[in-house]
Amino acid sequence: MELHDGKTRLIEFGRFAAQHRARRGDPKPETFVFLGFTHICAKDRRGRFKLSRVTSKKRMRTKLGAVKTEMRRRMHHPLPEQGRWLARVLQGHYNYYGVPHNSRALSSFHQQVKRHWLRTLRRRSQRHRMTWERFERLADRWLPRPRIRHPLPYHRFDARTQGRSLVR
Repeated sequence: MELHDGKTRLIEFGRFAAQHRARRGDPKPETFVFLGFTHICAKDRRGRFKLSRVTSKKRMRTKLGAVKTEMRRRMHHPLPEQGRWLARVLQGHYNYYGVPHNSRALSSFHQQVKRHWLRTLRRRSQRHRMTWERFERLADRWLPRPRIRHPLPYHRFDARTQGRSLVR
């Protein structure tokens, strides 16, 4: 089995990648896309290394396009049915992409879905009566807010037994 030269290469990534590249005069470490996330070498507030995973822009665009197309197909369905369907779509997105440090992308996806839904509802008739205020009430009722679903690794692996931490 051989690796494709155009698709496979080694990149410098990890805890000391930025330091090593700065010493050589290279720019900051490269990012890579894997499993729908763009993986980025970042720093936390204290200046320590942090792996940041952000939703891939290509995946986000593709999903929003699919949601927009499906909303157009369901345009004349009753509002509760549309709201339940959109809630399931958003919940599934949050469950997968709800990792630490990805809240900006989750909020962006939420806003774009709301915008597409409003435009679809306004196209249901030639004289729409869907104002932003009325739509916001609908969105608050049906659409779940973005939430980080997955804890940070040190919270996830902190097993406790009878009030004591096993990790020391």
